[in-house]
Amino acid sequence: MMSRLYITVVSVWTWLVLSTCVLIWLPLLAAVRLVSRPFDPGLYWAGLLFRKIAVVVATLNPLWKFRVAGGLPADPRHPYVVVSNHESFVDILLISHLPWEMKWLSKVEILRIPVLGWDMWLAGDVPVKRGTARSAVMAMRRCREILADRVSVIIFPEGTRSTTDEMLPFKDGAFRLAIDAGVPILPLVVRGTRTALPKHGWRFGRSDVQVQVLAPIETAGLTLADVQSLKHRVRTVIARARSEPPPP
Repeated sequence: MMSRLYITVVSVWTWLVLSTCVLIWLPLLAAVRLVSRPFDPGLYWAGLLFRKIAVVVATLNPLWKFRVAGGLPADPRHPYVVVSNHESFVDILLISHLPWEMKWLSKVEILRIPVLGWDMWLAGDVPVKRGTARSAVMAMRRCREILADRVSVIIFPEGTRSTTDEMLPFKDGAFRLAIDAGVPILPLVVRGTRTALPKHGWRFGRSDVQVQVLAPIETAGLTLADVQSLKHRVRTVIARARSEPPPP
């Protein structure tokens, strides 16, 4: 059994790597955003660069093994509303290994964190203030603009991390957005991240984690009256995949 001291040392090291990368990436993101913005209004390349922080952090953490499974989209610029179950902060690092850019819907408090929040702003992530209707409307409007620029958006429909193995109820926003924008839903399943970093904890654990890309679910022909049925269908697809053995 690994000693608590070893886990503590690796955890401190990993947080240090993450903090260092966030700082180093800031001028790089600023340069890429400045140069690419005239021909890349969706900030695809700045965002894709920002996600590489996750690759560095995971590679340098000896406790983790990250894997990607499932059929990846043939066209990385085909816009999707991507949805996933949510177990841990590590979900974000894991999903960022997927080889295409997605803008994250994030709590506004995170974008207010010095340096990290600046990185997220440069990458084009979307802030939202929980419990505020006006903020939610503005965030969804920005998400529609991103989708129109052929960049995907990712949302955790549970809204927060589940503290058990059971998924929380899904909220409507992601499904309303997909129908309104006329783009497919792309479901993801994350496995193993809860042991990689428990909720409210800071020490990492040894974990073999995986993100599985499921088949897209079309929204063509649907109206806002279909939000509930679409939400139920997507949640059922993700729950069924989670109950099955993970693909190799």
